[in-house]
Amino acid sequence: MTSEEMARAYLDQAAEILREAEHLYRRQAWNLVVRRSQEAVELALKGILRLIGVEIPRTHDVGIWLRNYRDRLPPSLQSEVERLASISRRLRLERELSFYGDEETGAPPQRLYSEADARMALEEATWVLQRCMEAWP
Repeated sequence: MTSEEMARAYLDQAAEILREAEHLYRRQAWNLVVRRSQEAVELALKGILRLIGVEIPRTHDVGIWLRNYRDRLPPSLQSEVERLASISRRLRLERELSFYGDEETGAPPQRLYSEADARMALEEATWVLQRCMEAWP
């Protein structure tokens, strides 16, 4: 499989995960919407980075790579790097809490997130995926 094929597979998988997040939103599973939104953002951004030949180590926040390789990104994404990196970082910080909860306080993940949290994560993930799809050559 070529880098371009792998990159496209990442974007396709991100789109499928985002559809799952939308379904979870309708079911009011707010914490899972946040989790799946993070996964969609991670894969979409990794797809774009793979497209430009950047291999990312196993990490969930790719913001630093977006900044480091800004000049190699498709022109339509270069001006969006700071917002893309910010969304990646913020959702990365929610990754474990949204799935496992807060062990320090004993709060399960379902009690940590509201509809507003889920809506914001879903909107951001949708924006990231759209930007990445539009940037596809």
